[in-house]
Order: sequence, then structure tokens, then C-alpha cells
Amino acid sequence: MCNLYRMTKNADEVAKWFDAINDAAGANFAEELYPGYPGLVVAEGRVRQMHWGFPVVLKGKRGQPLKPKPVTNARDDKLTTAFWRDSFARRRCLIPVTQWAEAEGKPGQMTRTWYSLAGHELFAVAGLWRPTAEWGHSYAMVMADACSQMVDVHDRMPVILTPAQWPGWLGGDESEALALARTCDLALAVDRTDALWVTGERPAQKPLL
Repeated sequence: MCNLYRMTKNADEVAKWFDAINDAAGANFAEELYPGYPGLVVAEGRVRQMHWGFPVVLKGKRGQPLKPKPVTNARDDKLTTAFWRDSFARRRCLIPVTQWAEAEGKPGQMTRTWYSLAGHELFAVAGLWRPTAEWGHSYAMVMADACSQMVDVHDRMPVILTPAQWPGWLGGDESEALALARTCDLALAVDRTDALWVTGERPAQKPLL
């Protein structure tokens, strides 16, 4: 699953890349995005800022509602279940990504390994979005089985879509969209680092605009 990714382009660059209208002027988001952070998506022909993760409100021991938690990933085999069904049927989007990270190594010593689409400085991940009472419009990434290049690190990876697949994901019927929610067979670039996966803190928001 993906719980950390990079997006190093600003909203104007994303709008040009996806031939979309920029509705995110003045957006403030970090180059490294964690669950709960604001990020950019392409939805309904527009670049928009949304909150990463669908909110789930759990209850405490006394039945009291707890602070909402973001659900950032939607499995390809769960898209037609109750939690995701309405968004999958009606509100699909593209998520611009530069790289995504996975934890690799021994527990307590895990480091960050970054993956990207080889030869591309930006690519699109399949996404879903919906309005929420807690955080406004929110989005989630769609995940499929990991490809051979990363299966030893994690069993799931983001669904990467090529430009030719964008119209089918955004506007196709459910059967067409389900057929696109599959493992990427394109070459990945892999960057293994010494940076610890858990650092004890998250970097401050760094505006891209």
C-alpha cells in the first residue's frame, strides 16, 4: 500500500500535463504527501486540491466517536464494495505522482525505497474522490497486486495509468474501469535510500505555489 508519495510539480504544470483547467490556484501542499495531507487530483477536467484519505470515524471504549482516520488506498478487488462503490461508479480521478515510497528492511530499521515510472518525471495513478463532512473533498489511490520489480518489498502497488487509459478510467463504464485497475507492466525506476521510514516527525508543509 502507499502511505507516502512525492509530487514535485505545481498546479500550473499539472494542468498543462493533463490538459486540464487549473482550479487549484493558490493551493498549498507539500512535495512529500502523507495520509491526511492536501494534494492535487485531476477530476472532471480540472486540477483540484483535495484531502488525501477518505475519513473513517471509529469509536472509543465508551462508545464516543474518535478523531477521523484517513483511508488512503482502495484495493482493486474492493472497488464495488459498500465503502467504495459510489465513488467508483461516479467519481473517478487521476492523481499526479512523481514517486511513491515503500518501507524496506528489518522492523525498527526500515528505510524508504522510492518507485517511479522509468523515464517519466510525472505519471498518473488511478484515484477515487468524494465530498465529506469532515474534510471537504477527499481522494484515495487505487491499488493492485505488486509487479515483479517490487513484490519482494510489498504485495500491492498503485494502479498506474498511461495517457491512452485516462479517458477510460475517468469516463468509461464500471466494467471498463475495472479492467484498467490492474498491475502495471511498465518498467519502474527504483531508488533505495538510507532514510529511515519512521523519523518521529513529518516535514512542515512546503508550498509549491
